[in-house]
Amino acid sequence: MNDASAVAPQPAAEITEWAGEADVVVIGYGIAGVCAAIEAARAGADVLVLERTGGWGGAAALAGGFIYLGGGTDTQRALGFDDTVENMAAFLIAAIGPTADQAKIADYCQGSTEHHRWLVEAGVVFKDAFWGEPGWEPPHDEGLMYSGGENAAPFNALVPPAPRGHVPQMANKRTGEQGGGYMLMKPLVETAEKLGVRAEYDTRLQRLITDGTGRVVGVAARRYGAEVTYRARRGVVLGTGSFAYNQDMVAQYAPQLVGRPAAAIEEHDGIGIRVGQGVGGQLDAMAASEVAFFGDPQLLARGILVNGAGQRYIAEDTYPGRIGQATLLEQDNQAFLIIDDDGHEAAAKTETSTPFFRQQPTWVAETVAELESAMGLAEGALQRTVAEYNENAAAGVDPVQGKKPEWLTPIGSPLAGYDMRGFTAGFPLGGLRTDLDGRVLDAAGTPIPGLYAAGRCTAGICTGGYASGASLGDGSFYGRRAGVAAAADE
Repeated sequence: MNDASAVAPQPAAEITEWAGEADVVVIGYGIAGVCAAIEAARAGADVLVLERTGGWGGAAALAGGFIYLGGGTDTQRALGFDDTVENMAAFLIAAIGPTADQAKIADYCQGSTEHHRWLVEAGVVFKDAFWGEPGWEPPHDEGLMYSGGENAAPFNALVPPAPRGHVPQMANKRTGEQGGGYMLMKPLVETAEKLGVRAEYDTRLQRLITDGTGRVVGVAARRYGAEVTYRARRGVVLGTGSFAYNQDMVAQYAPQLVGRPAAAIEEHDGIGIRVGQGVGGQLDAMAASEVAFFGDPQLLARGILVNGAGQRYIAEDTYPGRIGQATLLEQDNQAFLIIDDDGHEAAAKTETSTPFFRQQPTWVAETVAELESAMGLAEGALQRTVAEYNENAAAGVDPVQGKKPEWLTPIGSPLAGYDMRGFTAGFPLGGLRTDLDGRVLDAAGTPIPGLYAAGRCTAGICTGGYASGASLGDGSFYGRRAGVAAAADE
């Protein structure tokens, strides 16, 4: 990997006075940072968290709150869903594709039920209620939902489906402000505070500090415009988020996201990755990205999505993130939704419709031929696609893409076309390579002494495909691991 963006460390010998010190210094007070802090404190370490903004939360507190957990969690079992570690791992390996880190996935799945209990014991509440409709997230406070396309083609024919999107119970929900992510972070931060974890805000990471042996022994930061340094007696844990808002890094590593809205926060500027590179940290999966699709899942499931050639390219009732990846990465961002009036009206009446993803139809017509012409598609292309779909839908099957029978209704008249070209946004999934204890690895696969990382500044369990909840899932899971390992690093 090109290390032009790497930030060189500062020698400890240059430091004449430390602004503060702790056994473990955690950078970033999002999901990875808070879980690292909790476990390090429980292991007996004095913990200091440095956060660049004015308060805790990070991207996690603004997220929908899905945590991808399975293998038979207490929530799954309470709602009557059977799941196994093996099935969870098989789904993730299939969904992520050929770049899947099978060892990390196996490790994550094996520890998933224990991690669910750990979150509950730390105060996170999962309501024993299931929401089974297509949607971005549950409309109320339900605690479980399909969040990765497990019950849609092609995965439902490969692995027995089980819902694994666990959502913390919400109160007074305000999307993007106080949703499931906030309800996840709040009890975790309160747990950390009870354990004596200290936090300093408005403190922006600049570089790592290393001793004469190359061990990471602290961090240099800026606080209210002044240079400050903090000593880490045992280890530093990076939990700084992705590089979604670093335009140079996006252009270099994930150019498919250039010009796309970043589904992240501005603080995700890649600094944790860059300082890790500066001490020899290896990068992994830097081209991988999550891609959201700004469409109402209830509309998508009742219609068909076609590409610029007028052909279907995915099962419309699957996870919207999978639709986003297929649209951006495989169809050059070309997507059109075709739906009839009955389907549109049915979607509008559902409780989980997403009004802020709604738009007026771009084209309306009485016949498919008229719509095809108005859309500027090749003559006969859309007509053939709709005719084939209607014939199969009437028989209750979809041999082309595998949409489930409950969503198969022939497209009638009148009908509409929605121009959904460019309706994608995303964030990169790659970052520092870490082992199963959150230790940052160099090019030879050797841990860098004193340096740990978790969350979106690392390559987690999703190094290709994605499932909602994987970022909060592996960030919290490997944040815990990093905290334990850093506390023991003496």
